[in-house]
Amino acid sequence: MKIAAKHLALLLLGLWTSSAADWPQWRGPNRDGVSTETGLLKEWPPGGPRLLWKAAGLGNGYSSLAIAAGRIFTIGETNGASFVVALNLADGKPVWSAKLGKPGAPGWGGFEGPRSTPTVDGDSVYAVGQWGELVCVESATGKERWRKDYLKDFSGARPEWGFAESPLVDGGRVMVTPGGNQGAIVALDKKTGALAWRSKQFTDTAHYSSLIIAEIGGVRQYVQLTAASVAGIAAADGKLLWRAPRAGSTAVIPTPIYSDGFIYVTSGYGIGCNLFKITETGGKFNAEKMYANKVMVNHHGGVIKVGEYVYGYSDGKGWTCQDFKSGDAKWQEKEKLGKGSLVYADGHFYLRSEEKKGTVALIEASPDGYKEHGRFDQPERTGKQSWSHPVIADGKLYLRDQDLLLCYDVKRK
Repeated sequence: MKIAAKHLALLLLGLWTSSAADWPQWRGPNRDGVSTETGLLKEWPPGGPRLLWKAAGLGNGYSSLAIAAGRIFTIGETNGASFVVALNLADGKPVWSAKLGKPGAPGWGGFEGPRSTPTVDGDSVYAVGQWGELVCVESATGKERWRKDYLKDFSGARPEWGFAESPLVDGGRVMVTPGGNQGAIVALDKKTGALAWRSKQFTDTAHYSSLIIAEIGGVRQYVQLTAASVAGIAAADGKLLWRAPRAGSTAVIPTPIYSDGFIYVTSGYGIGCNLFKITETGGKFNAEKMYANKVMVNHHGGVIKVGEYVYGYSDGKGWTCQDFKSGDAKWQEKEKLGKGSLVYADGHFYLRSEEKKGTVALIEASPDGYKEHGRFDQPERTGKQSWSHPVIADGKLYLRDQDLLLCYDVKRK
């Protein structure tokens, strides 16, 4: 049957519309580490869930995954350059790769490869390399549409270990944080890369945290955490709405959490966590510090809010459940699993240890204690830190370890 041109166009557009099971950007659809999937395993068999497939050839790096419209997108470094890579969701087979930028390991320690996770929006993928090269490519083919350079185009300032923030797409714009005294955050037209605005009143040096969206006092805004402060920037024009001084140390990495008028932030190197209440009166915003403590000293594995509690790994204290509003610890467990990252789905957290075995554990998302329901050691560990955060999409658990990607079936039969 012949399909009218209009209907064909709609059909093709639909192929690039994210489904509820997709994970199109850093920390998922809402940048909070939470999957809305249900029907997943509540208990793992001995040895863990079934390995469906494994793929190699992603390249070196610490990028996590974006998943949309039947494809997996990530960034890796191989053959003397960094590349955006697209894989087939069904079996991990390569679809295309597109050059992103320079290779290498900014800062001391020799941590080679990209740190950022791509963002998928409709028929476009946005990705940032460790040296501040930003590229937009077609999600179907990898064809480059436009690119920017944080240092050349925005006079940005590279943090010690390179740029790690994942791009944020909102409406017709893409937001990134190159830093620099001309404005830390820039908003670009997502189709052309043209500058829409710059946060001239907010000039903090960029660190490693990624922007989130918050709607406070009826005003849409972007929240960013740096080594100097946490701030809210108006989505409409880049104006500074509020800024709370909050000194970090060495590397400020975890993504902020927004909930019901409150902003929660945490970072490592002995700093701890803070909760700020953001209010608006007569068009003016105020950030009131509710607490500052060391219950949650999260380095880079991230924290996730489920219900009234925040969960994550706290340096020196272990896996932690913390009351979001009071800041008090509900439980802390450092004997059963080492430091790492996590993702939430269907009443459980999937914990991924960064240690040599790369152990993955399934625990209840409960303030009543650390309750484990299975674990396994990641096969074929590379020997490097498994810093790529785990991803849950369409009943699958994905683990990236440098060049290797593993896909596990966690759907309840």
